[in-house]
Amino acid sequence: MVKKVQYREDKYGTPISILGYGCMRFTKEGNHIHFEKAEKELMEAIKSGVNYLDTAYIYPGSEELLGKILTKNHCREQVKIATKLPQYLIKSKSALDKYFTEQLSRLQTDYIDYYLMHMLTDVAAWEKLVRLGIKDWIAQKKEEGKIRNIGFSFHGNSEMFLKVLDAYDWDFCQIQYNYLDENTQAGRIGLQAAAKKGVPVIIMEPLRGGKLVNLLPERAKRLIAEEPKHRTPAELAFRWLWDQPEVMCVLSGMNSLEMVRENVKIASEVLPGEFTESDFALIDAVKAEVQRTMKVGCTGCGYCMPCPKGIDIPTAFRCYNRMYAEQRSSGRHEYLQIVALQKDMSLIHSCVSCGKCESHCPQHIEIRKKLKEAEKDLTPWYYRIGLKAMRLFKFW
Repeated sequence: MVKKVQYREDKYGTPISILGYGCMRFTKEGNHIHFEKAEKELMEAIKSGVNYLDTAYIYPGSEELLGKILTKNHCREQVKIATKLPQYLIKSKSALDKYFTEQLSRLQTDYIDYYLMHMLTDVAAWEKLVRLGIKDWIAQKKEEGKIRNIGFSFHGNSEMFLKVLDAYDWDFCQIQYNYLDENTQAGRIGLQAAAKKGVPVIIMEPLRGGKLVNLLPERAKRLIAEEPKHRTPAELAFRWLWDQPEVMCVLSGMNSLEMVRENVKIASEVLPGEFTESDFALIDAVKAEVQRTMKVGCTGCGYCMPCPKGIDIPTAFRCYNRMYAEQRSSGRHEYLQIVALQKDMSLIHSCVSCGKCESHCPQHIEIRKKLKEAEKDLTPWYYRIGLKAMRLFKFW
């Protein structure tokens, strides 16, 4: 018997699956998404009741792939498509139609269920769109039935989130939220403020880009493994979110059938308010271990990319954090392999401190400063010799 996810209602009473499919992390073959693999995983989720599919204009190949899969399997009407206007690229009112029309074409549809202003970091970005006439544009698209719900995704602090929340009559919003970000970004303050206004909340980065699973410190992993309920790190993080009734839907960038099935199982049985005192104590203990070892608060979202000099910034930070979450050798070894074996990747010392990455970072990380710190730890002299040798002999 196929397990089915549960639902919570949006602002207008439409059932939305509490587990949403994040379409940013599909498996790639070279520079292209592996279609057959992505199709199997997505259709497994849809078969299990997942009806909220999240993509964006700037996710390479994601909108096109989603459109092809839904058209091929004749299931457009079974799901809700959420995609995002790249508001940071908008310079005129005509650009609104340009990008929106292109997105409809990519997705092979004539309407978007949930349309977001992508990555608002402050109210000024919304005010710029207002000056360009976006309120009238939204009203027109809603009247035509081309947009069903309008919202925004947010990366910033809670104070600014409240200003954006109050700036328009939003149908929903999307925030980064997990047990590490309970009091950063929009945080619990933002979650509860949105709920008070009747604005449903979609959660992104529930696992902090995998940090709350694969990159947990060893002591944190042991704490979770030894507790009597035998939950996985991912399950613990998801249950913490779904314990809160203000959360309508949690996005997961699922890229394996095993991941889909595990998440569906949790989403089929979890209930709000079921966390016990011991559960919260476990979360607190895990948080303390994570915060003790973390060097950079990078989620691996990739918004800082591409680097003009070819530096893979998320990989550098992942390896840097891994050095302190696990063993120094494990982070260094991973960095040595990845950097040396990719033809077009540059070493950290290629950074010219242009700052382009920092202007796009949702976490507001001082990337240039942290890259210098990471370089010092990741590439001691004997690793630099190894890197030069591997590049000299073109191991790729």
